[in-house]
Amino acid sequence: MIRLLPLLLLALTACGNMLSAAEVRIRKVLPHLLDEKGRISIAPGLFDRDAYQQQLRQTPDRVSGIRFDIQWAAPRTLRDSLTLRLELRTARGEPGKPLILQMPVRELRRRGGWSALTLSAEDYSRAGEVLAWRAVLLEGKREAAEQRSFLW
Repeated sequence: MIRLLPLLLLALTACGNMLSAAEVRIRKVLPHLLDEKGRISIAPGLFDRDAYQQQLRQTPDRVSGIRFDIQWAAPRTLRDSLTLRLELRTARGEPGKPLILQMPVRELRRRGGWSALTLSAEDYSRAGEVLAWRAVLLEGKREAAEQRSFLW
């Protein structure tokens, strides 16, 4: 009986790994302000990007839009049926009606990938500053995963 215990633990671990591999989830949501040329940074480094984002926050007249980079994970079998939706509460928008951006998920990597949703310059000037956001991965009409900003 004691000899079977390691085999049983190994089998349970393998089942747990299979279940976690089948999860659909949103890992990260990174909102980036866009300057008048549509850039999030003027240099490739993360420190430079963060410094430039701070400059854009301090000078809102230079901001022409906002891009949300969203990292997600999903098994390959579900990817064709997934849609990424981003709901935004904005300064000039109706309080009960968020602005919605969405796109189908298409990625060839094994475990998931990144998708970018952009609020264009025209829409950004109409909607105003983004106050809160909610990212959702939809499988058909069912919400499979979500991540929200603190103020949502």
